Amino acid sequence: MKFGTKAIHAGVHPDPTTGAIMTPIYQTSTYVQRSPGDHKGYEYSRTHNPTRTQLQDSLAALENGTHGLCFATGMAAIDCMIKLLEPGDEVVATNDLYGGSYRIFTKVFAKYGIKFTFVPMHDVAAVRAAVTERTKLVWAETPTNPLLHIIDIKAMAEVAHEGGALLVVDNTFATPYLQTPLDLGADVVMHSLTKYMGGHSDVVMGALIVKDAALAERLAFIQNACGGTPGPQDCFLVLRGLKTLHLRMQRHAENGRAVAEYLRQHPKVGQVYWPGFESHPNHQVARQQMRDFGGMISFVLKTDKIEDAVAVLEKFKLFSLAESLGGVESLSGHPATMTHASIPAEERRKAGLSDSLIRLSVGVEDAEDLIEDLAQALG
Repeated sequence: MKFGTKAIHAGVHPDPTTGAIMTPIYQTSTYVQRSPGDHKGYEYSRTHNPTRTQLQDSLAALENGTHGLCFATGMAAIDCMIKLLEPGDEVVATNDLYGGSYRIFTKVFAKYGIKFTFVPMHDVAAVRAAVTERTKLVWAETPTNPLLHIIDIKAMAEVAHEGGALLVVDNTFATPYLQTPLDLGADVVMHSLTKYMGGHSDVVMGALIVKDAALAERLAFIQNACGGTPGPQDCFLVLRGLKTLHLRMQRHAENGRAVAEYLRQHPKVGQVYWPGFESHPNHQVARQQMRDFGGMISFVLKTDKIEDAVAVLEKFKLFSLAESLGGVESLSGHPATMTHASIPAEERRKAGLSDSLIRLSVGVEDAEDLIEDLAQALG
């Protein structure tokens, strides 16, 4: 099946009891057994739930994987992944990553004896130099949050596998509509389904998708044992969102291009970060591994003053100032004080994240209206 067809049909089937074409919300905690251990595949909803099962199957199909696992949040998915490790193990991660990932790595798991090294992953040599015999995971985001750095997934897979490590790719910004990391050698794809996959700013959820059955079994054990699983209502909402993923992502990418081009020529705007520009670092890698360049854009004003950035953010009418991204509505954010505030200022600046940087999640509104909003806010 082509992607649009998979988004609607793959992994899901009509309800066997009623024929309902939409997956029902199985709002139940437990399941009646005919005899001890003799059941219909479901015992308790922390372990399995029919609504969640169809969502997990659909996600696996969209990412060209074989096993999907859903979690109550994206952070719960990350938590499960790191719990595969033991004290003394090491993780090499990109130095430009979501603040919540940095926080759980450094503030939660580091105290249990897991070492995290942060390197600029657009530099393959720097990653290879950071990998040791204790490295068990290489953790990549591409495009990164919020500087939209492009990381070569094939190259990262080679480096990770040379050292006997797994490559995990956070595919939240791109979604499987724009790239499928498992096809490029990644071992695990991680998602904050809260963002583009759900797409409507009405649910919080995370996921891990893999191809290896043994790895899936290990992750499923932790998923069940630790219990960070989502409820059926939330699973229903993400299933519904997936059915229009291809339509939404196409419009996000079209609008993203229009907004990026407008910002690049605006006299008050300095640097614009968007992977679709030929001048963007690793643009050629993006062309090879992505099908389009998405609707995430970051930019810095020429003055590079935080107070000027705040003034722009306060003037927006359509680009609502809010945490998160990937919904149908356009959002704006100030990473230094919002999504990335948990990363020390010195580390942010070292990674190139200016305190005046503005991040845009370009929605699916009419592009002309979005550009008009930018024009009035920039003045």
